[in-house]
Amino acid sequence: MTATRQEPKLRRPVDGRPSRPGRPGRTAAGGPLALVRDVFTNPKYGPVLVTAILLVLMFVVGASRYRGFTNPQIVFNLFIDNAYLIVLAVGMTFVILTGGIDLSVGAVLAMSTMITAKLLEAGWPPAVIIPLILVITSTLGLLVGLMIHRFKIQPFIATLAAMFLARGLCYVISNTTITITDPLFVDLANTRIPLGGRLSITWSVVVAVVVVIAAVLVLQFTRLGRTVYAIGGSEQSGNLMGLPVARTKVLVYVISGFCSGLAGILFTFYTLSGYALTAIGTELDAIAAVVIGGTLLTGGYGYVLGSVLGVLVLGTIQTLITFDGNLTSWWTKIFIGALLLVFIILQKVLTSRRT
Repeated sequence: MTATRQEPKLRRPVDGRPSRPGRPGRTAAGGPLALVRDVFTNPKYGPVLVTAILLVLMFVVGASRYRGFTNPQIVFNLFIDNAYLIVLAVGMTFVILTGGIDLSVGAVLAMSTMITAKLLEAGWPPAVIIPLILVITSTLGLLVGLMIHRFKIQPFIATLAAMFLARGLCYVISNTTITITDPLFVDLANTRIPLGGRLSITWSVVVAVVVVIAAVLVLQFTRLGRTVYAIGGSEQSGNLMGLPVARTKVLVYVISGFCSGLAGILFTFYTLSGYALTAIGTELDAIAAVVIGGTLLTGGYGYVLGSVLGVLVLGTIQTLITFDGNLTSWWTKIFIGALLLVFIILQKVLTSRRT
């Protein structure tokens, strides 16, 4: 009786295409170049890596064209000048990850500066004012979140209403600039934390870094973070998995309101004043930073650190224009608009390739 020769069985990988035993897969066959290609075409990592490379290239261009651009203090100044925007972008990241939007953050920031300046002028202690501001702005975020969830109002409309409300309250408080002379605020505004040599940062940067670290931990290692990503991916699937979708949709606007109030306090350290016209258009800067940092407007993909990179890109553009000296500040908006358009197209291309 002769033995019959059997052909080796085909293994069926996850993608459903059979392959013979021992035959390397697509990634192994392609080698490192295929791995790099897969990473850059992944909507989860690709936009963030492009932003990081863009930031490095901008510094290379600045260092090659402008004297003094290689000074490390330039980098720290980016954090000093944009600490409040980093905090705003953190709150906006939570909202956009769920597929929402918050147009009220700039007006809430301005309202925070006005309330802070007015209460300081009236003699209130900073130890009472700062927690009060955070409670007020978080409560406003809670109301916006409930409006969106309970009454099924589009986030664009709900936050637009909150924007008008907060901006109107600024004018109710005062239509002139209120100067802050409180000793604690003045000391915090003028104090520099030495980092060795001639390098230094401010307390606002420390607060912004703490907020970023806390946000990263929440999004990556807590149930709240997983639910935020799940809502952005598919709200219906999140409900089927038993995740607290409704509570999380409200909570992200509370977080955004909290971050807006904290950003307002940091902005008072930066300007030592409150003014009703403060931060007009800042909500668009925060959205642009988050999108340029790789967070998809439709939600589900994005990182807080990417949003920080987006803020640094915006700050670097402004720094390059300042060093150039021949361009007006309006060119900052032009470059930001062009970058935003490019990154939205990039997101569209990457997401369409994955479907």
